[in-house]
Amino acid sequence: MNVGLTETKPGFLKKLMRNKLAILGLLILLIIIAIAIFAPIIATHEPNRIDVVKAFLKPGEAGHLLGTDNYGRDLFSRIVYGARISIIVSLAAVVVGGLIGTIFGLVAGYFGGVIDTIIMRIMDGFSAFPFILLAIFLMTILGQGLQNVILAIGIGNIPGFTRIVRGQVLNVKEEEFIEVQRSLGAGHGHILFRHILPNSMAPLVVHGTMSIAGAIISEASLSFLGLGIQPPTASWGAILKDGKDFLFLNPEIATFSGAAILITVLGINILGDGIRDALDPKLND
Repeated sequence: MNVGLTETKPGFLKKLMRNKLAILGLLILLIIIAIAIFAPIIATHEPNRIDVVKAFLKPGEAGHLLGTDNYGRDLFSRIVYGARISIIVSLAAVVVGGLIGTIFGLVAGYFGGVIDTIIMRIMDGFSAFPFILLAIFLMTILGQGLQNVILAIGIGNIPGFTRIVRGQVLNVKEEEFIEVQRSLGAGHGHILFRHILPNSMAPLVVHGTMSIAGAIISEASLSFLGLGIQPPTASWGAILKDGKDFLFLNPEIATFSGAAILITVLGINILGDGIRDALDPKLND
């Protein structure tokens, strides 16, 4: 018997579809994902091809839709391929942080006592660092590379997921249907994954959606600082880093890459707000 989530399911899609901003956010996210998947088809040039003779071309010149950067690389193609990096890193990092954080939260909330204290004090230790500083610290330990960027951002996401799941578990485990399951001889694993976890999914989905936006910003920040995705791989943060030195000479480099980050993060955030409102039982008709 799964109570909390099943009560919100029937009206979820209906409520979400009525939220025009949420639909806009979903559309933006789907477009970015499509761009990432079909980047080789959408890109008009090889993103890493250097042609210094064509450096700093303005949008539309010589067949370059958004112009070129300081190395003569096609800016449109690099931004298109940068979408692939942002989507891969953000989704993978949230999955890593979500899985580990969910397990920690389930164990801490369900068993309580010393186990709960140890896990939550570890989470407090991670939370003592601002997210980006923690990611920078982890990157200096792990080293550079795509997998390490995912791991660093994923680890930074663990405390948030742990706290949300733990809070939900503390509420759900006191429900009568959980006591019924215990009286029927159900094991801890059965209770946790068949009853408590499904009834904790609503806030978990909302937090996960919002965390994708945060992961995109984190990846861009690390790449901007030179600790994330390394050249010549196209990344929105790396493009922004290249553009900051030429803001007066060619502001398009930083402007277009910054706009890509802004639009994507904004779309995901308003989608997350819409999902939160649709899952909120207080707003159910």
